[in-house]
This record gives sequence, C-alpha cells and structure tokens, in this order.
Amino acid sequence: MDEKTGQAPALRVSGLSKSFGGVKAMRPLDLSIPMGARISVIGTNGAGKSTLFNLIAGALTPTTGRIELFGHDVTTLPVARRARRGLARTFQTSRLFDRLTAVENVFVAVAGSGFSGLSVRPSRRSPERWRRAQELLDRVGLGERGYALVGDLSHGEQRQLEIAMALGLDPRILMLDEPAAGFSPAERAVLLGLLRELPREITLVLIEHDMDIALAVADRVVVMHDGEKILEGPPEEIRRSERVREIYLGGSLDRVA
Repeated sequence: MDEKTGQAPALRVSGLSKSFGGVKAMRPLDLSIPMGARISVIGTNGAGKSTLFNLIAGALTPTTGRIELFGHDVTTLPVARRARRGLARTFQTSRLFDRLTAVENVFVAVAGSGFSGLSVRPSRRSPERWRRAQELLDRVGLGERGYALVGDLSHGEQRQLEIAMALGLDPRILMLDEPAAGFSPAERAVLLGLLRELPREITLVLIEHDMDIALAVADRVVVMHDGEKILEGPPEEIRRSERVREIYLGGSLDRVA
C-alpha cells in the first residue's frame, strides 16, 4: 500500500526478469508506480525497455517475478484480461486499420468491431459511441481528420490516432511506446500538450528517446541499461546524473523546460 494514500499502487513489479535461452534480456527488476503517476523509462537500444513493457502488458511471459495491477496479481493473465483490468498500450510500430478512416479506427477501440475475412466493419449503430470517437479525435488534435483514411494520414497523425484509440479503452494505466518517434518539432509540441493534459485518473508510463518529452512529462524517470534498472528519480536528478549524461545522452539536458 502507498503510505500517503493507503491505496495499492497502480503497478508493481517484483523480481521481474526475462531470459531468452542464455540471453538475459532483463535482469530482476523492482518497480512501484502510484496511481496517477507519470513515469518515463529511458535507455539506449537494448537496455530492456521494450522487454519490460511487453512483460507488463502480457505479450511476454516472465522468467521470474510478479506483476500486480491495482493490487491484483496478473503475472499469468493474457493480454486481453489485463486490458479489461484497465491497461492500454501503444506500440513502436503502428497497428492501425489502414482501410478505415481515423474515426472508424477509434470507433473500433471504443465499441468493438465485426470481422469479415481480413476486413473490419464498425457497426453504424450507437450514435453515442460515434460521438465518443469524435471527441477522442478532437482531444488528440485530429478533429478535422476524422474521415481521412489512415493511409492518408502523416506519420505523426497516425501516432496521435493510436493514442486516441488507446484512450478509447478508458484505461486506468496508459503505456506509450516511443509516442514521439519520427515527429516533427511541431508534432512533438502537440504531443507534449496532450500528455500534460491527461487526467490524473490515468497513470502514464512511457518509453521515450526524445528527452524533451521524457523529462518534461514525468514525475519520475527510470533509467535502464543492459537489462537493469540503474537509476530512478525525479527529472532534475536525472538531468544532474553524470552516468546518464555519459552513457545515454552524450550531451546537455538543459534544453528541457
């Protein structure tokens, strides 16, 4: 339990590790994230960040350790059951329905879908759900792009759409995997504003190479290297860390406001 609130943390992992044969992708790791927190996970390629995300989301089975969501052990639960407990995530690469419009993609997330072969057919019923889909597009800055096909959206717009779809699941924990990857400076500014405006009812965990976003959004930052958590602390502590500067960033962190 959190000593200040008396609540179970939104997410707790204990002794969590993952090995692929003789390769240790992630060594035993402990992490506790309070409800409503904003956590950035940073590190170079191969640090274990994506492995940690995939273990939490249920895409990978841990070699050792335990995962709890809101005080419940979900270590052995499949992805779908974790989602029903309030966990939503995005991925490094887009997983959108290319033949649907932006608003239809969000409707699928909000209301479910019907399948016919490889096609997806959102139901035209339930005006309330369509309104909800449009509201989510407005929220992520795509209000005017609702009837554009996914293939006609820019890379940045597709990433914004993924966030709208994740929010359509009404998550209690939102996990974003490289949300700013490939963004222009203007798109990064839009994303930063969106993340800052998320209600505190949603606990936010993100992997992000863009330090401007990672440090500006987070209450705390987890630094990983070679499959281990080597540092955890507030953004200012991470900015001052010579080890982080030398190993990960190779330069100044003073640009972040």
